[in-house]
Amino acid sequence: MKTIHLHDIVALMEDIPAQRFPRGGQILLRRGQVGTVVEELGDGEAFEIEFSRSDGQAYAMLAIRAEQLLPLYYEPMELAAAS
Repeated sequence: MKTIHLHDIVALMEDIPAQRFPRGGQILLRRGQVGTVVEELGDGEAFEIEFSRSDGQAYAMLAIRAEQLLPLYYEPMELAAAS
């Protein structure tokens, strides 16, 4: 069962070096950095993640393997729906 879907908010499970978007330059995305899923790759094996400032300006976009991502949740799941 896939736990990550298009438009989900996710956090990095480890530090990942990246290129600043769109004008280049090396940056480090830190463990816990929050991004949005913008595309599913390889049948859910990886995802294109957009990282943005609080004003909505994107600063990085890259493909990340599913096991490097932690889905974040805003609402609890009903126990009956979980079984």
